Amino acid sequence: MTSHSLFGIVVGFDGSEHSQAALNLAMEEARLRGGRLHLVTVWSRPALTWYPTMLGSAEGQIFAADSPERVAETVQAEALMIARREGADATGEVVHSDSPASAILDAARDADLVVVGSRGHGGFAGLHLGSVSHQVISHAPCPVLVARTRGS
Repeated sequence: MTSHSLFGIVVGFDGSEHSQAALNLAMEEARLRGGRLHLVTVWSRPALTWYPTMLGSAEGQIFAADSPERVAETVQAEALMIARREGADATGEVVHSDSPASAILDAARDADLVVVGSRGHGGFAGLHLGSVSHQVISHAPCPVLVARTRGS
């Protein structure tokens, strides 16, 4: 976050249901605090074979034939479109890294708040907190909100 005039909120976003909950929570925080969102989407190889899109259309499904970077860009573009449609001041970046937590933490250096989902695409179903969320909580330079989906 480069401007301190607005409350800076970094959102870790991978397109998972939990990151969608994080985006919703971050949009609410931005409304309450007059803040600006900065979405961080991290990609590495290999790509997941399938992402359901937030728009729910079969046409929006992305398969492994697409590059991981292209998948991440598409997932983030949808998230930015939704955030802006809801009136949020939002920017984003797609980062290549083998460590999603490190990429989120780098983006959060000047942030006032970080919002992440409790789990992402790679998590084990029985865990209540994923490894990326845990690392962000442990090392963030600012407060962290962890979003869960209903029923999780």
